[in-house]
Amino acid sequence: MAVEWIGKHVYPIYEAHLRGRKTFEYVAEYEANQQLSSDELHALQLAKLKRLLAHCEAQVPFYQRHWAMADVSSRDLREVADLRHFPTIDKGMIRANQADMVASSWQGRTMRKSTGGSTGQPFSFEYTRESYERRMAVMMRGYGWAGWRQGERRLDIWGTEIAPTSALRRWKMQLHDRVLGRRVLSCFTMTQDNLPQYVRVIDDYRPKVIVGYTSALVELARWIERHQGARWAPHSVITAAEMLTQDQRTLLERAFRAPVFHTYGCREFMLIGAECEHHDGYHTSADHLVVELTDDAGVPVASGSGHVTITDLHNEGMPFVRYLNGDLGRTSDHTGACACGRALPLLGAVEGRSLDVLTSPDGRIIPGEFFPHLMKDQPAIEAFQVRQTSEDRLKVLLVGEGGHSEAIQQRLRTRIEKQTGPQLRVDFEWVDEIPLTPSGKRRVTVREIERPPVR
Repeated sequence: MAVEWIGKHVYPIYEAHLRGRKTFEYVAEYEANQQLSSDELHALQLAKLKRLLAHCEAQVPFYQRHWAMADVSSRDLREVADLRHFPTIDKGMIRANQADMVASSWQGRTMRKSTGGSTGQPFSFEYTRESYERRMAVMMRGYGWAGWRQGERRLDIWGTEIAPTSALRRWKMQLHDRVLGRRVLSCFTMTQDNLPQYVRVIDDYRPKVIVGYTSALVELARWIERHQGARWAPHSVITAAEMLTQDQRTLLERAFRAPVFHTYGCREFMLIGAECEHHDGYHTSADHLVVELTDDAGVPVASGSGHVTITDLHNEGMPFVRYLNGDLGRTSDHTGACACGRALPLLGAVEGRSLDVLTSPDGRIIPGEFFPHLMKDQPAIEAFQVRQTSEDRLKVLLVGEGGHSEAIQQRLRTRIEKQTGPQLRVDFEWVDEIPLTPSGKRRVTVREIERPPVR
């Protein structure tokens, strides 16, 4: 049981004493918060929101201008509902005002991250160390609703770094995973032929929970059903990064012989919401974020669908206030308190965030999430979409600085062909815009052909 002992005892020491992080202090804080009543949560959220808006008004040039143009001030916020009077922001605004969005007291002290975007619009953003530690704590709390606790074996079937990494970097990542008490398998190397190896790892490692991209876990579940493996059944399966249909949930629960807990998040904030044991929607972290669903004018919707609009209560370095992350959500149909007893509000569903699985002629499986990972490090690309038009052909639509197209295309072609193999031809086309779906979303990957026959 060395893995469990290391994860339970060594990792907290590593975080607190070697890295100087407060992650587990925040875990305790958030665990306690989920016992608060609705009124207590509301008061906590309001206090954090008032502090954040005052900070933005005093130290963030972008918000000083943005709110002045809308004739609003931090003093106008007396209730959380008053947030509706503040204008929304989006990725385009962040790209255009990046330097002015960093608080004056945090200049040169933030961390930076890039995202390819679930809607095919890459950009980078900055955040503080406290924000990172709190995000990790919120994720641990959410995974706890699926029955996992730090120190218990966790197998992640996840995207890994695409760019070449040094031996030292790979060693550090492996050491970190070991200390964390988890094992990571890349879904970017998944093929029809090597699926048995993934099942073998599950049987040998015997994880308490399996965490993974929805599409990758679905491919694995299909293989398990066809070939009557795996022997090991985890306590639960946690799906992430892509939406989950009811048919997919049924397949996963049947193949893995375990309940499925879906989570919702994005790279800008990590976990936004997660299912509890009653599966009535996603409990959102009201003690960490303000999650709204808004119409095109930025007004919160009382019921039905709306734009997911997030305010991060703990990123003072580059604050996100009423940020449109590009997703469409639906209000919860569940009335009254959740049977689990948590007062954290429920989000009903997230719509239109579809990432098709692509395939290559030699049997490789390419999760749609591969392409946002690829594009996040390409600042010249403003939007993209990948279409599989035949078994051996991909068409990549790009919006951005076409003057650099040849260099960008060659760099992308090399990375894509390494992932897909030489039999899948890649064509590029620079366009002025990429059409949205009827639901108002931009699909990142589109599979225009039938799935190949299973083996």
